[in-house]
Amino acid sequence: MGSCIICGTSIEGHICDLHEEDALFEFRGNRPNQLTVGRYYRGKVDGFAEFGVFVDIGDSVTGLLHRSELDRRLDSLDWEPGDDVYVQVTNVRDNGNVDLGWSIRQAEREFRGHLVDDPDIGHAVLLEETDDGEEASAEGNEDDGESTTQTADGGATQVEASAGGVSPAGDADRVAGAGGSVGETSDDTADTVDDDTADDRPSAEGGQDDESSNADDDTADESPTEEVTENDESAVEYEDAEVGELSDRVGDDIRLEGTIVGIRQTSGPTVFELQDSTGTVDCAAFVEAGVRAYPEVEEGDVARLEGDVRERRGELQVETETLTVLEGEEREAVEQRLADALDDEARPDAVESLAEDAAIAALSGELVEAATQIRKAVLTDRPVIVRHANTADGYLAGSALERATLPLVREQHRRDDAQYHYFDRRPLEGGVYDMDDATKDTTTMLDNRERHGEELPLFVFVAAGGTRESLDGFDLLDVYGAPSIVIDDVDIDETVAEAVDAVVAPSVVDAPETTATALAANVAAHVNDDVRADLMHLPAVSFWEGAPTAYLDAATDAGYDAEAVTQLREAVALEAHYQSYEDKRELITDLVFGDDEDDVGGLAGHIAEQFREKVDEEVSTARVNLEHRTVNGADIAVLDTDAYVHQYEFPPETLLLDELHREMSEDTDAIVGIATDTLYVRTNADVDIHDLSTEIGEWVPEGGVATRSVREGSIRFLAGARDSVLDATLDRLSDRL
Repeated sequence: MGSCIICGTSIEGHICDLHEEDALFEFRGNRPNQLTVGRYYRGKVDGFAEFGVFVDIGDSVTGLLHRSELDRRLDSLDWEPGDDVYVQVTNVRDNGNVDLGWSIRQAEREFRGHLVDDPDIGHAVLLEETDDGEEASAEGNEDDGESTTQTADGGATQVEASAGGVSPAGDADRVAGAGGSVGETSDDTADTVDDDTADDRPSAEGGQDDESSNADDDTADESPTEEVTENDESAVEYEDAEVGELSDRVGDDIRLEGTIVGIRQTSGPTVFELQDSTGTVDCAAFVEAGVRAYPEVEEGDVARLEGDVRERRGELQVETETLTVLEGEEREAVEQRLADALDDEARPDAVESLAEDAAIAALSGELVEAATQIRKAVLTDRPVIVRHANTADGYLAGSALERATLPLVREQHRRDDAQYHYFDRRPLEGGVYDMDDATKDTTTMLDNRERHGEELPLFVFVAAGGTRESLDGFDLLDVYGAPSIVIDDVDIDETVAEAVDAVVAPSVVDAPETTATALAANVAAHVNDDVRADLMHLPAVSFWEGAPTAYLDAATDAGYDAEAVTQLREAVALEAHYQSYEDKRELITDLVFGDDEDDVGGLAGHIAEQFREKVDEEVSTARVNLEHRTVNGADIAVLDTDAYVHQYEFPPETLLLDELHREMSEDTDAIVGIATDTLYVRTNADVDIHDLSTEIGEWVPEGGVATRSVREGSIRFLAGARDSVLDATLDRLSDRL
């Protein structure tokens, strides 16, 4: 019976089923059918093809990482043949072909454990259980760092650091030294020293024999690490420090106070992630290979840690001497200090809008609060999830927040995959956060908390979530305590404002109308002022008509003239449709933030041509199939979208109706598009979709009428009541025109 190297659960072997995908495996077999599907393996790039990358898994097996598995374009990979990469085995075919999946973790330290898959001795064994591990234990390994330990003759000799995700060179000397093992009592340590060694060791009360002294002289030049004996260990003085200054304190003995935000057990040391107001650092504590040090310490504890600062494989790490959980007044004092520092760091300076905008000026307090919440989430290792409408306005708004937040995530976390763990942007259909969306998000966040120890994310809803149709989704998030922010340009329902933690919307302060992108871009500029220049053109792009002069001027100053603004808007609208269900960051980023200053309309211009061709063709077809009705003196055009709109193709019916309305608004009071069980209303009149839906439902009580999306101007009903619902809609709508 063994224990899981990650969670410590008693199991047969070294990894439990729950955490198997959190570990990295070295493959020592020679046949594809010896691989374990679902595991992540270290591999080497063998070569490239138009359809993907060939990766060698071990010495005798090669698999294919198809380009469809990548989270980026194939030509944007910076891999070279022979590079170490990390992939998941997703399938082993009967013919021996191996299908590989992409891993967002592309460094060994980003996995929570390291095991060997050797069919000859076991499919999940520790490195030290293999022949390589035994040789490394005897000979040492420079790649894992070196440490010194007291020998029987009083000298110092180099020893191998224990295998694991973090190489704790220097831990072994603390285990073998007279001061006792980390996380153990001195009695435990005494039992590990054999009688012969104990007899030859220098006395704790003073003096060494000549032989020991000579041994010290002979080895002094070989090891740069000073020995710590029972006599002088107590003399070590630890200086108070903060995580943010550790890069200048390598080699120093320091004391940190903060919160334990992560614990992972490697096959060597236990690694504690300690966070203070300036950052997070890994602290390695070693008691025995694969054995949990300080088992009384849990995530969320406020602790004081003493140790020395090392640099391992280019990363800072604290080699832990003592780790103490703080309680009572000591804990409260540290928590208050951290909270005050966090508020000071997270809160942006005074509001400076991207351009003159009365709505932004009126919302300065709300804007600062939203920016503070996002910055605080990054600083406290809380993932940020942006959910936005699958429209041009939604994508532009979401991209603005992504542009501002990702650099902060990269600064906060050393992991190569941090931008995928701690930030995500996902589109929402119709700008409504329904139970389907909320259930998926909740399942994912709970799984990430269980598997990876992640904090529950901060959800930021942009151009989405502002109306009561999203309440059920918000309630589900609230059950688990996940915080949320709404940034929306629609009239916010009071019940929504009460259900979320912060709202940025013109309606809450009776401010003039603007777009969700204008709101989100201004929030983003205060999340990260370094990207302000990148955001200047976005508000102008988000207005389909009537863009404020101040925003147009800002776009011009940023290099986007009127034509470039139009092209970018149309290009994003096209891609918003095609990326609704499988969003890729890079294409939207290339579109919205193209770096070619001499050709800002290059990619956008090409895609905009496709937009215009497709829209013009559909609009011309729709116009000749409009049915014009005069109801109570109002001219209303009706389009049967089932019959005269291509389903699942571009443009979607919502965008087509928008385009028709912009072209026909001077001659027609309203346009109604009606499908099998959904209708859409387009008009310049002040029409409350909720009120309209209620009245239609009163006229057709058996029709199952309800608002679907205020942003889309859509109402759903039962297909069997279609004709009655249309008649009621025209009658009730005409009274408002």
